Amino acid sequence: MAVEQRRTDEVLDWTDLGREMWSFLTGRQAAINYSFIDMAVEVPRDTGPDAPRATWKLNGTLQVTTRDQGTTSGHNGQG
Repeated sequence: MAVEQRRTDEVLDWTDLGREMWSFLTGRQAAINYSFIDMAVEVPRDTGPDAPRATWKLNGTLQVTTRDQGTTSGHNGQG
């Protein structure tokens, strides 16, 4: 019977992916730009297929930047 071993840096879900991206980008003065055109996201309030949902509409650019806690100069002159 083979025992399956997982790598410690393996990405399993979206939270793992976000954490790994943040860790990789922090301190590199990096920015990620996401562009959305009439995107709608339904966010459930509860669990289950009939749960009430809020609809978030995105139309534009979302920019994610990272910096180290001790960094005094930021992107766009902020920070």
